[in-house]
Amino acid sequence: MMEKLTIKTWALDDRPREKLVTKGKLALSDAELIAILIGSGNRNESAVALSKRILQSVDGNINALAKLSVEKLCEFKGIGEAKAICIITALEIGKRRQLEIALEKPKINSSKNGFNLMQPIIGDLEHEEFWVLFLNNSNKVLAKTQISKGGLTATIVDIRLLFKRALELSCVAIIVCHNHPSGKLQPSNADKQITQNIKNAGVTLDIKLLDHLIITEKDYFSFADEGIL
Repeated sequence: MMEKLTIKTWALDDRPREKLVTKGKLALSDAELIAILIGSGNRNESAVALSKRILQSVDGNINALAKLSVEKLCEFKGIGEAKAICIITALEIGKRRQLEIALEKPKINSSKNGFNLMQPIIGDLEHEEFWVLFLNNSNKVLAKTQISKGGLTATIVDIRLLFKRALELSCVAIIVCHNHPSGKLQPSNADKQITQNIKNAGVTLDIKLLDHLIITEKDYFSFADEGIL
């Protein structure tokens, strides 16, 4: 009867834990890092081989892996509920770390800064959300607020609620952001119309709309950069 191929049975140079200690974390592949989390594979695969197969199922995309459910991970032979939860937990910690890094940079000098701040929050959602960054006269973020939450392809924005919050914070400028779960960056006619409505309302209240960012998992579209604000 074959036994599970545990990390302890591998040659020393092939053990990801020992490799991390001797060569550092950057020397490990994504599969090796996941292998450390799960500890063992199955009767036919080592932990690294199993981890490679799991990664191949999402085309090697760590963000896509983070979206897999416990049930989906358990479909892989050798992955039980405990191992699935371990993988999901580790990836969630990584996501929260990225969010904390974003929070350490509250000044917005470019569309890229805005993307870096908001992508960890809305970049990989499966539904649309509309957020606003409220800025002072130094372009420092006073607050970031979710204005609405919608479905797969749209969300309704209440401009009155948006500017009520802006006046409460005494901000001088705003950047609005929403995500496209489809991954398409091109703004819709509705996106262009709401942008214009927000801009016009801001003129009345002397609150400038600096940009509208459409954010996806890996990229963004900036109305300001494209000259259509």
